Amino acid sequence: MKISSYVIVETGAERLDTERAQGTVPKNVPSVLVFGLFVLLAFGILAFGAVHEWSTFLFEAGSAVLFLIWAGMQFASGQVKLSNNPLYLPALCFFLLVLAQIGLRTSAYGYVSKYEVLHYVSYGIVLFIAAECVREERVRKKFVLALIVFGVIYAFFALAQELISNGKIFWIYAPRSNGAIYGSYVNHNHYAGLMEMLVPVPLVVSMGHLLSGGKRALVAFCAVLMASTIFLSRSRGGMIAFVIQIVLFAAFALVQRRNYRVAIGLLAVSVLILGFLFFVGKGQVLGRLGDLAPGIRLEITKDCFRMFAHRPVLGWGLGTFPTVYPSYRTFYTNYFINEAHNDYAQLLVETGLLGFALMLWFLVRLYGCTRVSSRRWEFKWDGALSLAALLGCTGILFHSFVDFNLQIPANAAFFYVLAALAASELAPRSSRSGRTKATETKVGELSGE
Repeated sequence: MKISSYVIVETGAERLDTERAQGTVPKNVPSVLVFGLFVLLAFGILAFGAVHEWSTFLFEAGSAVLFLIWAGMQFASGQVKLSNNPLYLPALCFFLLVLAQIGLRTSAYGYVSKYEVLHYVSYGIVLFIAAECVREERVRKKFVLALIVFGVIYAFFALAQELISNGKIFWIYAPRSNGAIYGSYVNHNHYAGLMEMLVPVPLVVSMGHLLSGGKRALVAFCAVLMASTIFLSRSRGGMIAFVIQIVLFAAFALVQRRNYRVAIGLLAVSVLILGFLFFVGKGQVLGRLGDLAPGIRLEITKDCFRMFAHRPVLGWGLGTFPTVYPSYRTFYTNYFINEAHNDYAQLLVETGLLGFALMLWFLVRLYGCTRVSSRRWEFKWDGALSLAALLGCTGILFHSFVDFNLQIPANAAFFYVLAALAASELAPRSSRSGRTKATETKVGELSGE
């Protein structure tokens, strides 16, 4: 008779599988969290950017439910597991700064600051859920495909709505104020801001080796259609931001690996976008690029520096810009200016030097700790998502110099999710292809008759 003895060393991923098998952690809970995150983001976009009270409440309530599910999963497993995401610390410090504004009563309008805190709590939750749950290779692949499908369907809807428009969103909702509507947004610039974050996903996938043949061509077509709607929305900031994304992507490919194939592919995509614009008879939208007069936006920015000079450290309070600004406005207008049309200037006014420094810290950690490698994005779904997320963040950050996309809950939430995905590390069992196996160490062997 021959008896073999082994010691089984379980990895963290297999321990989680063991807990699930024992019923400690429900098997489908992580999938529910990822699906819930995607649904919440899509809801915010389709609900006019989640700018109305009812949609804002539902978005915040949805994010709270996701956090409670995650916390319940940790409680059931008997231990709290957190990834080492570099964005957690600056995000937490910013939250503490806003609490200090409220606690020290330095906000010019305390009630509004308390209301805005709830926005940032929901942003923090979606960032957290994305960083903790969208980490495995297979999960990232599904998330990428879901973003592509949603993005192209949404772009097609926006295009159809423009071609047969009756002046209403979804052909049924008339905005309370006049605006250049596009897609589900009252302001065309905010639609462009969203697409700047979505387009890099199919663009990066179509330039890599993750798909082949007809599938790659189909994804490239999705990128062309989605990018074309940025130009059709007539958002000058969106057009410029997208061009910057294309240039940076090409430069990344050339500098890292001298990958001329990607540069040529991006050039082909650009030509197809131009061809599509002329095909639908909207070639004149490019004329918008020739009219880059800053208008009153530059005047607002100048006024913001005057506001900042009066409260340089802690600022006037989160969300208080529309309350304080009328006292500092230096020009006449019939419009009520509720945003600075420059997210950086508005952040400086509302949170002072401390808040602005925390924002810079957040961005330094985002770009300094991103998990983008020179070739990984071409062959791995996690690398493709990381690079696409970083390009999406870059586009919206450039656009924020001339607009207020990050004051729109749906767009801000999507930005923070992309930031989390760009900077988050992979789950342990995603470091290999397939499921990580237990390490078996043979201890001894007994033989006898």
